[in-house]
Amino acid sequence: MQRIAHSFLKEKSMAELGFDGKVAIVTGAGGGLGREHALLLADRGARLLVNDLGGAIDGTGGDEGPAQKVADEINTAGGIAIADGNSVSDPAGGAAIVQTAMSEFGRIDIVVNNAGILRDKTFHNLEDDELSDVIDVHLKGAFYVTRPAWVHMRDQGYGRVINTASASGIIGNFGQSNYGAAKMGLVGFTNVLAMEGAKHNIRANAIAPIARTRMTEELLGPLADSLQPGEVAPLVAFLAHEDCPVNGETFSVGGGRVARFFVGLTQGWCSPGHSVEDVRDQWEAIEDQDGYIVPKTTLEEFRLLAKMLKEAR
Repeated sequence: MQRIAHSFLKEKSMAELGFDGKVAIVTGAGGGLGREHALLLADRGARLLVNDLGGAIDGTGGDEGPAQKVADEINTAGGIAIADGNSVSDPAGGAAIVQTAMSEFGRIDIVVNNAGILRDKTFHNLEDDELSDVIDVHLKGAFYVTRPAWVHMRDQGYGRVINTASASGIIGNFGQSNYGAAKMGLVGFTNVLAMEGAKHNIRANAIAPIARTRMTEELLGPLADSLQPGEVAPLVAFLAHEDCPVNGETFSVGGGRVARFFVGLTQGWCSPGHSVEDVRDQWEAIEDQDGYIVPKTTLEEFRLLAKMLKEAR
């Protein structure tokens, strides 16, 4: 019995997913989701660059304390981490984050784009800076950090990128036109990175988390206590691992549940030379979800169109 138990424990240990020798950058890691991602990756053996500007929820201000606190927490626990307080919202900040990781660790294997701010307001009241600031941090920030890291990933023939999208972009959410636009932009960004990185063994995926953080705790109501940020980190760690089998996909994750978001395309209706009235009359066929497809590339959509055009002749 003891031998069986020992064998089971050994097999379990061998099956655990580790990150020994890997280096990860996690942005916005001074608290909430980013902190949980960093702690779990470090616990599994990754060396961490913990980035956080340390500003308020709306992005104002700055304090290197939160990033340093998480780095200290990792180091005290026996891991290896350094803190970084650069802003992701401009190219210089992104380049500095990557350069710091390279100078300290000599490589970059994982980038988790998690930094974010909120400037919620209904569209008719939205000011220009409330749009640009949110786009700068969420969408451009992912570009500015990933782009210099991408060079090193291509050179070493390995990399993993995880972008933090949101259901507010994929589905929409009242009062978040700026945030939703940025987050859906990250889905498109992820899809293109997945295509361009595949031949270099770089994989990119996105998450749409549902979790209690300082940015969301007032929005979640009675569910807040069931949506702890630590429930999101295991998926991020799996997507960051070398054994991850998926590329260019987006996942809803929260409260212990993991599910896939995808873009489906109906078979639609095709009649070259049709009129406005034809569109009206065929609307049910256009929206009919029976036989929908989930194209992985634009070529797959073109093939469906070509097939229907051929059949319509």
